[in-house]
Amino acid sequence: MTKRMIIVLALCVLVFGAVFGGKAFMNVQMNKFVDAMPVPPATVSASAVREMTWDNKLEAIGTLVPVNGADVTAEVGGIVTRLMFESGQKVDKGAPLVTLDSASELGELNRLKATAELSELNRQRREKLFKLEAIAKSDYDAAVSESNAAKAAIQSQAALLAKKDIRAPFAGQLGIRKVTVGQYLQPGTAIVTLQSVDPIEFDFDLPEQYVGVVQPGFKVAVSVDSYPDIAFDGAVLAIEPRVDVATRNFKLRARMPNPDRKLTPGQFGRVKLELPGERHLLVVPRTAISYSSYGSAVFVIVKKPPPAAGSEPEAESKPMPGMPPMTKTDLMVAQRFVKLGEVRGDFVAVLDGLKPGEQVATSGLLKLRNEQPVVIDNSIQPGQDLNPKPAES
Repeated sequence: MTKRMIIVLALCVLVFGAVFGGKAFMNVQMNKFVDAMPVPPATVSASAVREMTWDNKLEAIGTLVPVNGADVTAEVGGIVTRLMFESGQKVDKGAPLVTLDSASELGELNRLKATAELSELNRQRREKLFKLEAIAKSDYDAAVSESNAAKAAIQSQAALLAKKDIRAPFAGQLGIRKVTVGQYLQPGTAIVTLQSVDPIEFDFDLPEQYVGVVQPGFKVAVSVDSYPDIAFDGAVLAIEPRVDVATRNFKLRARMPNPDRKLTPGQFGRVKLELPGERHLLVVPRTAISYSSYGSAVFVIVKKPPPAAGSEPEAESKPMPGMPPMTKTDLMVAQRFVKLGEVRGDFVAVLDGLKPGEQVATSGLLKLRNEQPVVIDNSIQPGQDLNPKPAES
């Protein structure tokens, strides 16, 4: 009985060993077959690395700001008795805008004037007595001080009364009125916004590498979305003498005329800043750049290296049943990281990593990997224009 069981177990081991061994052998042979299969080439379009001469311009974004701009407010409280402006009106400096109730302040001013007149008469009498040596010098000094204090009180009250008449602090254009007649205004309440928009200014930032390159007086051209076909010309007015430690940028302010008031404070704009001279750069189409968290890279098209001496020649690929034959090619791609510069139109400047005349893939980048065989088909090329415009329908 024991001998029979040993024989059965031995047979089971042989059977299962043969099954699993055969399976492992088939897997090994399958992996060898797959590894030996040639990688099918990918079809891409290609473009040469070109040398271009670009005018020396910098592009940035920024915000339009007024030369003078403020919310007109009330310095003192009071009831609005008169409004002397309309929303959107243009006003000159000092133009009256709002009058507040000033009856109590005017009455106090008249009382102080009467007190000042009495103090002045008292001073004159004391002066005569002092000249006659009828009073001490201290009595005369007290009368002079009392008269001066009364005059100062008049000036203070007159200034308070003047604040009841609110005037434009500078020439400009008013916004939307925010108060009505009969409304009580607390001190600091906004009445209307006043903006001086001709000329107008534009604030923008540049990277710290241009510190010392940009100077006041350099020409700028600003464009806004509301007038896409118009460039508003101006010049750099001032440069911030420090670099922001958080962004490593520095601020600039340009000023431009705005007689038609097409530009409005707060608008987003794009600026082109002209620098002296020209730049000679290597450029590639923007579609040739592959962006990743590791950096920017391109796929350079190169010739396949010849097989090493003594190595087996590459097996000729045989198509699968029902499949077209594989295209032969002696080209492949090599991924190369590059340092990019300015982007202009359909091109991007390459500061480091490429040489003039090298071929780079410009389409089909998602299906490429390092040393991937490729076939070039330039029948359809991505756009390559320095100043592209949307196609008209």
